[in-house]
Amino acid sequence: MGKAIGMIEFKTVASGITAADAMVKTAEVEIIEAQTVCPGKYIAVITGDLSAVKAAVETACAKYETQLIDSFVLGNPHESIFPAIYGTTSVENISALGILETYDAASVIEAADIAAKTAIVELIELRIAKGMCGKSYMLLTGEVSAVEAAMEKAKAYLAEKGMYLDSSVIAHPDRKMCEKIL
Repeated sequence: MGKAIGMIEFKTVASGITAADAMVKTAEVEIIEAQTVCPGKYIAVITGDLSAVKAAVETACAKYETQLIDSFVLGNPHESIFPAIYGTTSVENISALGILETYDAASVIEAADIAAKTAIVELIELRIAKGMCGKSYMLLTGEVSAVEAAMEKAKAYLAEKGMYLDSSVIAHPDRKMCEKIL
């Protein structure tokens, strides 16, 4: 089976750390990120083979169900997801800038995957609840029409989940603004 990404988001730090520990004990997965985020929630993002990621996430969700906020497993995530999470994306030119904000941490990664698979866009950053009171956002770029199409598809998904907060598409953002956000 192929590479996958999974995530758990818990209401409490104690449940989150314990659930993350259970995930790595359940299957051969790698922790990409595991930390406390505002307002005292805990997230863990893992990667590995699809079957391992599914087993690990299912174990965490089943054992600590009462404290679970959200979780997901993405098989075959878009290749730009990982650099966007790590903040290592290098962007030369921004034709259009898409900004999309969510109420939670988990759904922004799912929305980013949908956006990146909808049109020819490049994910710039996925800010997962850090310093945002549990909210998250993504930045992406591409041609104006591609960014608009990607954003619409991601917004529709998030609205269905009840996690869509706000979004914007800026055609040809000013260089000074780009320097500050990149």
